Amino acid sequence: MSADKYFERAGASIAYQFEGSGPPLGYAHGVPLSRKAVRSLELFDVDSLGAGRSMLVYDQRGHGRSTGRPIPEDYLFENFAQDLLALLDTLDITQPTDFAGSSLGCDTALRAAIAAPDRFRRLVLMIPPVAWTPDAELAKQWYFDSADSIEELGAAQWRRQWAHAEPPPIFADYPNYRFSPDVSDALLPAVLRGVGRSDLPAPEAIATLTHPTLILAWDTDPLHPASTAERLHELIPGSSLHVSTSVADIKTWTDRITEFVKA
Repeated sequence: MSADKYFERAGASIAYQFEGSGPPLGYAHGVPLSRKAVRSLELFDVDSLGAGRSMLVYDQRGHGRSTGRPIPEDYLFENFAQDLLALLDTLDITQPTDFAGSSLGCDTALRAAIAAPDRFRRLVLMIPPVAWTPDAELAKQWYFDSADSIEELGAAQWRRQWAHAEPPPIFADYPNYRFSPDVSDALLPAVLRGVGRSDLPAPEAIATLTHPTLILAWDTDPLHPASTAERLHELIPGSSLHVSTSVADIKTWTDRITEFVKA
């Protein structure tokens, strides 16, 4: 991989790599991970998706090698989508882009495609975050509780607790389950509070999308329930949905995405 480049927007310096040749394909990670953290999970191979493509990968603002400010409003979902659109402008990518996103990255893809549908060709929505229901508000309380704990206990203690927390049942026997937060101690509370205040776009806005869309979800994760993926499948005409109930099946996602974006 080439060295990172950076672009500036709204108080953040966004680290990215854009290399290769061929039709453009992009990927955005979720909270509180990064490109490096996603690779360490060894669940799907981000890099192999770029074979024969111009591949864009980047760290969302405040994550990984990207910087940010300790301001919760900076980490509302809407702002991440504007980062993506600005990055496409910076790179002068005018050809419609295939784009995949996990969790927060799923919202980034949705929101950017709603705002600028002609900029995108195909969408891959991975582990959509909990949304739209009373249960969603209960689940999202985790973000606020975690931000409070970081400030009360200190980030080091919170990270130790995180490392020993029980994973969703689907990952109970997976030795590489390590969702290590790749956000600085100084930014973690603001990132978590901004994300906790966010939601997916309104269902009626999502229903306007006409892009071929592949939705990938896994089971037993309260912050990424299969029910959100099922609702997205209902809203997006002609979309395809696959829900995994094992790690072995999650590891088929790389091939599923590769085949989907070939069309």
